[in-house]
Amino acid sequence: MSHPEVTLSDKTIHNPSEPRHFMRVKPVGRHVRVLNGDTVLARSDNAAYVIEVGRDVYDPVIYFPRADIVADVEVTDRSSHCPLKGDATYFRLKDAGSSDEIAWSYESPLEFADAIKGLVGFYTGGLTIEIGPSSS
Repeated sequence: MSHPEVTLSDKTIHNPSEPRHFMRVKPVGRHVRVLNGDTVLARSDNAAYVIEVGRDVYDPVIYFPRADIVADVEVTDRSSHCPLKGDATYFRLKDAGSSDEIAWSYESPLEFADAIKGLVGFYTGGLTIEIGPSSS
């Protein structure tokens, strides 16, 4: 959904009820890994940056295809709603002895935000995200 009167980008996804709230999903174009200490949680050549503008310009988040998550994760009881993306599901490491959430996804995003369907974002606190050389 493009709103040229709000942004110059023709590839942004806008909140229909507030077009000044938008995001851009774009490929990272490099090999990306998420680590918890020395343990790899996810690795992908198909990760995407999600850059969001709402009440602020938020830090970009790297989202991974669900199939590229190599850690054993389980869904927590928490959920939240974003008017741009939809309802979020949260994950923690299974059998890790911690209830700390490490990631989230929009399993059924709002129709206009379908570009993030099947993608998982990781919290950066306590985790390491490594971006390798260009894959091209």
